[in-house]
Amino acid sequence: MAAVVFVLVALVVLALLASVHRYVWRRFVGDTTAPGSTLRKVGTVAAFVLPLLSLGAMTSGRIGAPFWLQQVLAWPGFLWLACLLYLTLALLVGEAVRPLLGRVLARRDAAATARTAAGTGASVPAAEGAVAAKASGTRPRTEELVPAGPPRPATPADRTPATAPPAETEAEPEAEPEAEPEAVRDAEAAAQAETEAKAATTAPGIAHPSRRLFVSRVVGGAAAAAGLATVGYGTHNVLSGPSVKRVTVPLAKLPRAAHGFRIAVVSDIHIGPILGRAHTRCIVDTINSTSPDLVAVVGDLVDGSVADLGSAAEPLAGLRSRHGSFFVTGNHEYFSGAEQWVNHVRELGLIPLENARVQLGGFDLAGVNDIAGETEGQGPDFGRALGDRDRSRAAVLLAHQPVVIHDAVEHGVDLQLSGHTHGGQLWPGNYLAELANPTVAGLERYGDTQLFVSRGAGAWGPPVRVGAPADITVVELASRQA
Repeated sequence: MAAVVFVLVALVVLALLASVHRYVWRRFVGDTTAPGSTLRKVGTVAAFVLPLLSLGAMTSGRIGAPFWLQQVLAWPGFLWLACLLYLTLALLVGEAVRPLLGRVLARRDAAATARTAAGTGASVPAAEGAVAAKASGTRPRTEELVPAGPPRPATPADRTPATAPPAETEAEPEAEPEAEPEAVRDAEAAAQAETEAKAATTAPGIAHPSRRLFVSRVVGGAAAAAGLATVGYGTHNVLSGPSVKRVTVPLAKLPRAAHGFRIAVVSDIHIGPILGRAHTRCIVDTINSTSPDLVAVVGDLVDGSVADLGSAAEPLAGLRSRHGSFFVTGNHEYFSGAEQWVNHVRELGLIPLENARVQLGGFDLAGVNDIAGETEGQGPDFGRALGDRDRSRAAVLLAHQPVVIHDAVEHGVDLQLSGHTHGGQLWPGNYLAELANPTVAGLERYGDTQLFVSRGAGAWGPPVRVGAPADITVVELASRQA
């Protein structure tokens, strides 16, 4: 049953990705380039290659591909996912702009046409008369087009007998055909201009091919600039390293002697094909600069095996604090060989808390395995970690996922330190994270238990953070007795 559900979800995701890519191709390529052009061909090839790179980046680690291949696929594949998100969002905003821009251009064209018609000197009534005459098949009368002058006195020629030669009686009107075609052309041009102006004013839009192409290129260019700039900003947020945050948490049971105890909380480092040894070194240096009393690494340390990433994690051996560094597993450790990683971090000097507890001077520090360990029979065991402790003492729990807060409340925990959510990582992902987690980031209270959730120090998938900056938080415990 679980396999069927997985297949169905995978098919839905693939269909969604195909639809989004089709939409992005249409707006960026199909609407802005000529059929058969070089740009059209390049854009079409990219529309097929980029999603394949993304699928390769997401699956290469799971299927055991060589680590060098994972690294080759990771940068373009994961970055494209972030680009796809923000390019799509920018295009959706552009859908509201397109008709507005079309109306502005239509009115501008109508005004230009009206000015051109006015320059011909033809009036609208004359134009209407000319069009009506042409439609009826009759010839416009000259006196309707040429203003009549004052009457002239009669002459002998006016009294010519009816038997006079026809050439003489028709000689005077022969100038009429020369004036008629020019007047009719002017009238027809004015009528046509007036018709186009009315059509553009009463039904504004972007139906005209050149206008539609212009609007598509303007909106597409603006969307590309906005989307790529957002991804660039988010990538810089990750590669520049996490910032340091500080929060004070009062605990009713904390003795006065432990007042001001500082715990450096770091989660979701995600050492992997993109974020490697330099990333780990940056985090270690940042933690050490805060001079903490204790370091808590609350899961999702790695995305890969010890064989591939063991050397990238080695800078963790340089962590410095008065009471040591402690580690609990996250869900990604169980995708990467949790047992091997627990042994490796122990070799680097960290103390794994696998459903275990230690007593410090002013409080108990406990840790539970991640929920993902249940598939391997190594899930969280609150009874083992907290069941027989002295509840008169304050208890601080390290647990990767915030969703175990209700178990923490039942076992009398005073403060739970978690990660997992990344604060949403990519806006508007924070709204999705809220659906699956009681707290996405920051400090909240649940009964007598407080929960602090870190946004994490790294990034999963795209090395991009928008609206959820990476952080390392120094949690300072405060005694109410002080």
